[in-house]
Amino acid sequence: MRMTMTTGIITTTMSTDAALTLHQLFSPAFPVGAFAYSHGLETAVQAGQVGDATALQGWLEAVLRHGAGWSDAVLLAQAAQGADAAMLSELGLALSPSAERRLETEQQGRAFAATVSEVWGREIPSAPYPVAVGLAVQALELPLEKALRLYLQAFAANLAGAGVRLIPLGQTDGQRVVQALAPLCAELAGRALEAELDDLGGFAPLIDIASQRHDMLYSRLFRS
Repeated sequence: MRMTMTTGIITTTMSTDAALTLHQLFSPAFPVGAFAYSHGLETAVQAGQVGDATALQGWLEAVLRHGAGWSDAVLLAQAAQGADAAMLSELGLALSPSAERRLETEQQGRAFAATVSEVWGREIPSAPYPVAVGLAVQALELPLEKALRLYLQAFAANLAGAGVRLIPLGQTDGQRVVQALAPLCAELAGRALEAELDDLGGFAPLIDIASQRHDMLYSRLFRS
């Protein structure tokens, strides 16, 4: 981070290296296998609950505001701010409402931690995905609020991409959905930055049920 003075106003500017590192960590090319998971969206599409761009945007807003988006952001922020990683990992797994969602966060977290450890030479333990990301943000001294925003946007973009393939939608419609959710990602990032563990929680039963029913689908493109 760099402090600058402009016409008497102090502003904080993120270094180029930090910005590029964050974009690399949350790039679709970063090998966590996120493309293989729909977070229960595949069930919702097959059930007719999500069938167009408007419904997809509403579903993803619920995921972000009331589901894993919010809880992941709090876990990430707590890990980056030095809370006990083992406790956060247990909590992150306990918050997974289905076997597939548990697999999703475990395997993405394991792959993320292993890649960061190899590339940056910092030992990041295997942990649920948001906890592993928070530990990396702390170890690499990256700006937390920016990391939270990019994490949430990457999460939304990955699920929007799944929606593009499943519904199907045009790529432009998918990008409109991602763009429309950007203010919510920023809002949740700001709230998570100040949140305590007691602020964890949400209510998204349809999303949880969709994830629980996913392994019963006759045909599946995604692992969750």
